[in-house]
Amino acid sequence: MATAQFRLENAWYPIAGDEGGGFVFTLVNLSADTITDFKLAYTSLTRVNDAPACGNATFLKRNANFHQYAPPAGFSLAPGRSWRFTVEGLLRPARHRTDGAKSAYLTLGDGSHHAVEVGDLMLEGRHSEPAPQLLPEGEVREAFSILPWPATVSLTADDTIPVALHPAVGATPDELRAIDAVLSLFRRLYSVAHVPFALAPVHEGRALHFERRDGVAPSGYELTFGADAVTLRYGDAAGRQYGLTVLAQLLHGARTKPGTFRFPASGTISDAPRYGWRGCHLDVSRQFYPVAGVKRLIDILAWFRMNIFHWHLTDDEAWRLEVKAFPELTTVGVLRGPDEPLLPQLGNGAEPVGGFYTQDEAREVVAHAAALAIEVVPEIDIPGHSTAALAALPDLVDGQEAPDSYRSVQGYPNNALNPAIERTYEFLGKVFDEMLAIFPSKLIHIGGDEVAANTWMASPLARGLMKREGIEGTFGLQSYFMKRVQGMLADRGRSLAGWDEVSHGGGVDPAGTLLMAWQNPEVGLELARQGYDVVMTPGQAYYLDMVQASEWQEPGASWAGTVPPHHTYTYEAVGEFPEALKPRMRGVQACIWSEHFLNRDYFNHLVFPRLPAVAEAAWTPAGNKDWLRFAAIVRLSPRY
Repeated sequence: MATAQFRLENAWYPIAGDEGGGFVFTLVNLSADTITDFKLAYTSLTRVNDAPACGNATFLKRNANFHQYAPPAGFSLAPGRSWRFTVEGLLRPARHRTDGAKSAYLTLGDGSHHAVEVGDLMLEGRHSEPAPQLLPEGEVREAFSILPWPATVSLTADDTIPVALHPAVGATPDELRAIDAVLSLFRRLYSVAHVPFALAPVHEGRALHFERRDGVAPSGYELTFGADAVTLRYGDAAGRQYGLTVLAQLLHGARTKPGTFRFPASGTISDAPRYGWRGCHLDVSRQFYPVAGVKRLIDILAWFRMNIFHWHLTDDEAWRLEVKAFPELTTVGVLRGPDEPLLPQLGNGAEPVGGFYTQDEAREVVAHAAALAIEVVPEIDIPGHSTAALAALPDLVDGQEAPDSYRSVQGYPNNALNPAIERTYEFLGKVFDEMLAIFPSKLIHIGGDEVAANTWMASPLARGLMKREGIEGTFGLQSYFMKRVQGMLADRGRSLAGWDEVSHGGGVDPAGTLLMAWQNPEVGLELARQGYDVVMTPGQAYYLDMVQASEWQEPGASWAGTVPPHHTYTYEAVGEFPEALKPRMRGVQACIWSEHFLNRDYFNHLVFPRLPAVAEAAWTPAGNKDWLRFAAIVRLSPRY
C-alpha cells in the first residue's frame, strides 16, 4: 500500500456560549507537487449543521457523516506547506480523540481522488487526559479458570495437570463428535496452546466419562472430578458442549497461569444458564467483516457459552446480504466511494469499498453457528436506516416528495421505506422469502429504530394513506407498516423481533414479539408492561462501542455516557422488574456497532473485557458474580 502524500491534522476547541465548539483542520502537502483547485472531504461522527461558519474555507456539502470543503479561490498548496481552516457550528461537542475525522481524501481539478492520512483528534484549550487502566489485576479465591462462572462450584485443586482428557470406553459417536467440535473450537481460538482433549488414550491423561440424564436442566451440565477420571452428565447437546467447554477452560487456565489456576482433583460443578437469551449483535453495515471474521466472533461467543448471534445485515451505509430477486442491493446498495451513489462514510476515503455475503456464505455462517449451539437471528433494518436500499431501488421512493424533507438522527435525508407504496411490501415479501431459505431462526429482526419524528410528512402518498386509514403522524404510519410486516412474517411461519421503537404509535401485536430495549433500562420495563417479551441491551451498559472511560484519549462513542468494564459487569438488567414481569425478560445482549471499529485493535480494545462481562451476566446467578475473580480470569480470553 502506497504512503499517502497528504496528511490531515485535526483538533477540537471549546467556544464560550457554544457547546459544540469548533474544529481546526490542517492539511499538509507531503507530495512533490503544488496543488490547486482542489476539494477536501472527510468523514466524522461529529457533524456540522447546514450552514457552518468556516474560516479560510468554503463549506460545500454534508451527507450524514460525509463533509466536503474547498480552500479560498486561487489558493495553492506547495510541497511542504499546509492549509489551515476552522469550522464552527458542530451539532455536538467532541469528547474523545475518536470524535474527529475518521478518513479523508482530496479531489483535484481533473476529478482524480487522492488518499489523505488522518491522525487522532487533538484537544485545544483543555488538558488532554490519557486513558486509564480499565481492569484491575484481580484475585481469585477459588483457583479455577471458568468464564462465565458456574451456578454451583465445589472443587479441590490438584497438584498436577492432566496432559489431556480422553473419552472413556463406551463413548457414543455423538459424544466423540462433541469432543472433536470443542477441540476444534479450542484450536481455532488458541492455535499454539496445548490441546485439552484427545480422542485416544493419553499417557498422564485422564478418562472422560459421559452420562446422559433426563433430569439435567436444559443447556445444563454436571461435572464430577476424581483422581483417575472426570464424569460429564448432560441432558441435551448444548449442555454437553458447555460442559466440554468448561473442561477446556479449566485445563487452559491451569497451563497458562499455573501459579494462579489449577485443575480440579475432586469435587463437582452443577450448572445451567441464568437466561435463555445470551446474545451478541454485530453491525456489518458500517464496516464489513469477511466471513472468516464473522465465524471468529461466533467461536468467541461459543467459548463464553453464549447462544444468540444477532446479525445486523443492513443499514444506511450498505445492504450486505445477497437477494437474488434484487441484485442491485449488493451492487449499487453496497458500494461507497467518491463517485458512487453512496458517498464515503465512517472511515472510507478515496478508494471505493464494498463487500457483501452471498447466500451460500450466509448459510455457511448459520451452519458454523448451529454446530456450536448458537442461533443466528438476521436483521434487515426497516423502515428507517434504508438509504442503501433506496439508492439501489429508486422505485420505492415517492417521486412527489422533496428529496431532503427529513433527516435521520445520523443526518441521512429521506432514509425510510415508504409505508404508502405498495411496492415496498412486494419488495419485502421477496426479501423475506429468500431469507427464510437461509436462516432457520423463528425470529426475523426488522429493526424499527430511529425513524425521525417528521418522516413521510412531505410524501403525498403517505398523506393520502393517513387520510384513508385515519392514521396520525409518523409513528402511526410506522405502526401501520410494522403490523403489515408482522402479518407477512406470520404468514411465513416466523415471528417479529425489533428494537424498542417498534412499540411506538400503537406498536404491533405483542404475542410472540420480541423487542430489544436499547435506549435506556426503563424502556425495557415499560415494554414488559405492554406485554412484549424483552431482551435487555441498554446502551448505558451493553453497547460495546461506548467509551470505557471519560478521559479524552480513550476511544469510542459517548452518546450513552461512559461504560467502564466494571459497570458492564455489575449491571443487573432485571433489577427494576417486579416479580410478575420477570418472565417477560428473556435475557441480555451485547451490541457491537461498528462506527469506530476501523481496525482489529480498536475492536479488541472496545469489545474486551466487556463482551465476556455480558456473557457472565447472561449465565451466572447474580449472587455468584465476583468482579475481582472476573478480572483475573478474563485476561485469558481469546481475542478477535
